[in-house]
Order: sequence, then C-alpha cells, then structure tokens
Amino acid sequence: MGNNDTHQRLPQAANSAEKEIRSRMAEASAVIGGVLSSIQTIAGTTSCKGVQIHALYKYAIEHECWFDSIGELGVFSDRGSENEVYISHDRRTVYKLNDFRYSDDNLQPFFERINAHNLYFPECAYDLIGFAYNQKGDVCALLTQPFIIAKREATEEEIMNAMLYMGFTPCLNGEYFTNGEYDIFDALPNNVLVGIDDNLYFIDTIIYRSEKDNFETYQSLSPRYNR
Repeated sequence: MGNNDTHQRLPQAANSAEKEIRSRMAEASAVIGGVLSSIQTIAGTTSCKGVQIHALYKYAIEHECWFDSIGELGVFSDRGSENEVYISHDRRTVYKLNDFRYSDDNLQPFFERINAHNLYFPECAYDLIGFAYNQKGDVCALLTQPFIIAKREATEEEIMNAMLYMGFTPCLNGEYFTNGEYDIFDALPNNVLVGIDDNLYFIDTIIYRSEKDNFETYQSLSPRYNR
C-alpha cells in the first residue's frame, strides 16, 4: 500500500484533532493581533500584554480550551525561566505552562517564536492545546511537546556545530545565534538533549525575529541576567 493510501486511512478523529490544534494556534494569534491593532489605533502604543492575556483567557473559556487541573494531564517535573513543566502519566508527552515572560510589551513574539521553533526543530515541535493557570496563578499558554528519551545533555561544542550546520552563526561570544532572519537564545546544554538515537533535540530555546536590540530585550527579561 502506498503512502498516499496510508494517509487516507488515518483515523478521522486524529485528523480532526490535528486540525483543531492548528486552528487554535491561528485563532489565539488572531485574538492577540486584534487587541494589538485596536490599542495601536486608539492609544498609539504596542504595550498591551495584559489586555491580550485577558482576551486569551476569555477566548479559552468560550472555546472550552481552559484547563482547570493540570494534575489530570501529568506530574509536575520542573520550573524553567518561562515554563512550568509536567510529564504525562504515560511519559510520552511534556506539558509546558508558558507565562509569556519573553514577550515584552505584547504577545506577538510568543506566537512567532512557536512557529519558528517548529520550523527549525520539528522533531520536538510545540502544539498549543489551550490555556491554564500556573502555580503562581498566572494565565499561561498550555503547550505540548514530545517527551525526548535522552542519554545526556549536549555539549557546547555539539550545539555550536549543529547551529553552524543549520546556517546560524554565533554572536557576542556565543550569547546567541543568528541567520539574519531569526536570533536564537538559550541554546545551552540544559536546553539541548542528546537522544538515544544520538540526534540533538533543541527542546527549549528563545527565538526572536532578528532585530538590533534583541540581545538587550533578552537580557532584560531573562532570569540569567536578573538574579
């Protein structure tokens, strides 16, 4: 049986779920884009993060993608700079509650980051499945990612070689990498794993569209520079 035939025989429910997840990302992005456009028109500013987060909360309630209990999905594992991490009970999925830390004055960079991450690192792509409170009571995006069975963390040399192979060059003595279109921060050993297949998995990086003040923005928001 050919690949096309196999694709056509996929369960209809699985296809429907995949379409719903893609639609949710597009719809949520449109919600925050509408808020940004309105506030720019009325007040002439892009500072609307709080209003956008409230709009996403309303969207999640109305579209039944608000999760009251993350404990039903998985077990708490760790807290990173922006994500509260849970592992599914079957250890096949990672759930991340993202608090939008690296979106400074509006949430557009968050959605751009997710799309860019999925473009460059499809083997550990994110899906947006809804929204929920984290342990601090902040409204967060609820993301899923495949659980990577890892042998160890990647070395700095391995990360550098992988970035160079992908067309990214180091800047500021390796503080970040750029290809002129996107800048990738936090490509550090604890965020890049070596799988049991010996491939590298970039599970948690910060990506911005390339701009001259990206490093200053990243510094102002990252706990690494604000301890």
